[in-house]
Amino acid sequence: MEEELSVVFKALGHPIRRQILDLLKKSPKTTGELDEYFPKVTRYAIMKHLTILEDGNLVVVRREGKYRRNFLNAIPLQEVYNRWVGKYMQSTAYSLINLRSTVEQNGGKERMTTNNNDFRIEQEIFMDAPREEVFKALTERIQDWWEFRVAPEGKDSFLTFDPVPGGQFMEKWGENEGAIWGNVYYVNAPEEIRLHGHLGMQGAVNSAYTYRLIEKDGGTLLQLSHSASGIIQENWEQDHSKGWEYLLGTLLKNYVENK
Repeated sequence: MEEELSVVFKALGHPIRRQILDLLKKSPKTTGELDEYFPKVTRYAIMKHLTILEDGNLVVVRREGKYRRNFLNAIPLQEVYNRWVGKYMQSTAYSLINLRSTVEQNGGKERMTTNNNDFRIEQEIFMDAPREEVFKALTERIQDWWEFRVAPEGKDSFLTFDPVPGGQFMEKWGENEGAIWGNVYYVNAPEEIRLHGHLGMQGAVNSAYTYRLIEKDGGTLLQLSHSASGIIQENWEQDHSKGWEYLLGTLLKNYVENK
């Protein structure tokens, strides 16, 4: 853990690297697109900065044809927050599904902005636990750590996740009451599982998310890919990104490492 934090702080130690993270926070960008933001810096230097950010796990790279697309991975920053800030401040910002509360706080008077577009979230987190254990925690044991619920206030609910093709990630709070968080359409246990699911989004939205588990350094590197398209409200990408950071970088990581 100390070594990982040292790498993160090294990655944050240069102003250009911090500017790159600011740009990626707005949207993923190719290496060429990032290069255009720094006309006085050579492309080689930008690539070197990106390599340091990737070593610090602050940038996740996905290759799309001949292009290299860079995504912000804020989970290491979440770990820094948990260590030095989280114990002193109670967070109220984490939620995949805070749309209803936002409307209620505004008295239902403000209209949320919507856009017919899409978003894509890529995150990675290393866990000091065997891949089989992480896969079981993500699926069969999800009730033990998954914190978010859509059940009406005052009703207890229970989560189940059947990791087979056609299986469902479901929340139930009554004999015939509940919600489906995801439908499984691909499984290669314990390496990968893919689902379709709205994850709190409502309306004309197509959403899918994938977990990939890679054995690394005696533990497991969990890669999350989440994409959504359709009528997207402007805060959904940010809410889901923060929600995943909390779910994977805090709740799941603590569960599998301290179980």
